[in-house]
Amino acid sequence: MKASAPRVLLAGTGSGCGKTTAACAILQAYVNRGLRTGAFKSGPDYIDPMFHSQIIGAKSRNLDPFFFDRNTMRCLLAENGGGCDISIIEGAMGYYDGAGLDTSRASSWETAAWTDTPAVLAVPARGAALSTLAVIAGFLDFQPGSGICGVILNRCTAAAYQSLSAEIRRRFSGRVEPLGYLPEMPACVLGSRHLGLITAAEVEGLREKMQALAQQAEETIDLDALLSLAETAPPLAYEPIRLQRREPVRIAVARDKAFCFYYEDSLHLLEKMGGSLIPFSPLSDEKLPENIHGLYLGGGYPELYAETLSRNGPMRRAIAAALERGLPCIAECGGFMYLTEEIGGWPMAGFLPGECWDNGRLTRFGYVSLRANEGNLLCGPGEEIRAHEFHHWDAAHPGASFTARKPTGRAWPCVHASKTLYAGYPHLHFYANPRFAENFYDACVKEKQGHAGNLEANGH
Repeated sequence: MKASAPRVLLAGTGSGCGKTTAACAILQAYVNRGLRTGAFKSGPDYIDPMFHSQIIGAKSRNLDPFFFDRNTMRCLLAENGGGCDISIIEGAMGYYDGAGLDTSRASSWETAAWTDTPAVLAVPARGAALSTLAVIAGFLDFQPGSGICGVILNRCTAAAYQSLSAEIRRRFSGRVEPLGYLPEMPACVLGSRHLGLITAAEVEGLREKMQALAQQAEETIDLDALLSLAETAPPLAYEPIRLQRREPVRIAVARDKAFCFYYEDSLHLLEKMGGSLIPFSPLSDEKLPENIHGLYLGGGYPELYAETLSRNGPMRRAIAAALERGLPCIAECGGFMYLTEEIGGWPMAGFLPGECWDNGRLTRFGYVSLRANEGNLLCGPGEEIRAHEFHHWDAAHPGASFTARKPTGRAWPCVHASKTLYAGYPHLHFYANPRFAENFYDACVKEKQGHAGNLEANGH
């Protein structure tokens, strides 16, 4: 199949260069123009897509060349970007930064190459003059076929941009086009926290900041030229990913300020198979939704809301009781922590042993490949899926049903798993191995059928 999807990848020279600010400014400006605007994040980040979708209003998904093969990435881009006037793919870290210090594997550059997407490089210009062009030259020539077609200068003055843009055109002879700049905008700075940008719901006046950024983008970024560049991206050729439609089931999904880290395409995959996803809040609800056949506790910030979660005893007990009865459950990172005995001294569901505490630093973080040490809810022994860890908190008993292995070769045991449970720090994207999703779904169908059988046996 082939699908038209006008697109550009907005890359950066490194973390903190301003690419997220530029991406938000451009996305909001296009949304304000009434364009059908798609958004993507290159890499495993779940927070930037929340900004894109919840605040700006652009449907946002992840594209990750570590999780996906080339066809899966192109398929997801086509499905989510098809019908859009333009899609902006926001890069991660620096353009060539990948799964290790010595590789561009799983980098934004690889995302651009796999999807035939023209790249625009966000270059910080504060505190530099002609050296800014040296940075651009280095990125253009570092890899054969860099894919970089344009540059946006960040933290740049109007006078400096006038001179630098003319010099970019002269020195690079059309290899790369200056597409505008953003000045210093202290009032629009986005706060940060240990997991990256703070969640959308917590940013005071975020929508006002986005509108200010969009107005600035209209004035100093050539949005029409960026649209024209996006239209040069060739149609995406891909093979559709076939998923068998199954018996409908109801899956409760924790959705609140404590549990908000999900890969939306993973959830959508469950819906494609026939699932109805029922949102609920472990913070404010006192019981699980009625007539559910599965439970999904995603990641987030349970440590920030530990007192509130702990004081909601009815929900803690309801979840523990449901898992004791064998309700199929996936609990990732923060969701796993919620199932332990304590988070920072506050009692939790207590279904799993041990407590969780703040390690004060990133712990066992980054891309991993998970290999099952035993048969479980999601897979058979020896089966694998690629995943990601990113957390400061640790657990006394992180589990040993899987072995996590980094691309460097370092390995460690992780995850509590059984025929009805996956609970551990690694975050999963189902499109990294759809069979894991199918097994979870089939367990939910079995739960539904068993529940119906029990009702019939009891005369209901």
